Amino acid sequence: MFKGVMLSVLASITFGILYFYTQLLGDLDGQQTFGWRIVATLPFLSLFMYFSGDLRYVKEIYQRIVQKPALLLMLIVTSFLSCVQLWLFLWGPMNGRGLQVSLGYFLLPLVLVLVGSVFYKEKLSKFQMVAVFFAVVGVGHELWRLGSIAWETMLVAIGYSLYFFIRKKMSTDNLGGFWWDIVLCLPIAIYFTQTGLSPYLKFAESPSLFLIVAGLGILSAIGLGSYILASRYLPMVLFGLLSYLEPVLLALVSLVLGESIGAGEWFTYIPIWCAVGILVIEGIWHLYTQQQKSKNLKRNIEKQNGRA
Repeated sequence: MFKGVMLSVLASITFGILYFYTQLLGDLDGQQTFGWRIVATLPFLSLFMYFSGDLRYVKEIYQRIVQKPALLLMLIVTSFLSCVQLWLFLWGPMNGRGLQVSLGYFLLPLVLVLVGSVFYKEKLSKFQMVAVFFAVVGVGHELWRLGSIAWETMLVAIGYSLYFFIRKKMSTDNLGGFWWDIVLCLPIAIYFTQTGLSPYLKFAESPSLFLIVAGLGILSAIGLGSYILASRYLPMVLFGLLSYLEPVLLALVSLVLGESIGAGEWFTYIPIWCAVGILVIEGIWHLYTQQQKSKNLKRNIEKQNGRA
């Protein structure tokens, strides 16, 4: 579980960096940026999987497709759901809909907690129940403040939850399944790279754009790879609650860069920060109890050896 928590934290930090990194791609529009992100992610994701030992899942899923071709149809569904989210992540801030998209990421963990509790019968610890309470207060205030739920918000919250649910049902909730999602999306991504006037002229005019696109692929591979692995190692409930770290980090980075939180937004952010803080306390407490158990076990073994 500790490995899953660390992967989730790494993914959130990487997504926070990636959110601002896309500003370096100012010469590309939203569709081109999405296309190049998918194209650049695949080789670095494959490299990431090689070192993590997950490349074998690509072959395993291929063998399952040969035995049961209907699996390919479900992979097309998960590929569509995944790529829509990757597109929306870039499209929102570029088209003045970043607030609606970010609210979806606030709502997503609660939907994941609901999915984990209802469909997988996962039980919340006392710490997690308190964290959910604070998260509900924060998200509820934000919904009340905005007065409505935008389609972008619902697409993130429902779309991502459906994506993870289907992957678990299909037993493709590993990096191999995500690799196939990216591969199946590749034709559309390549098409998007061709849109606009003289799409390759921008690279000729600014050679550094090659390095920037490569960096986009590296960050995407690390962030998405860690995120998918975390979803596999962690219960749905804990995975959902840890997802709050990403919007919290985005808010903190925004503050460092000079942005400010409006008076009406504090009642959204403070409860969410409290929820994340409670999860941190639970993690520290869990490590402490594990150390105590190890020490007690070691003492008992030494006592038994002494008697012998």
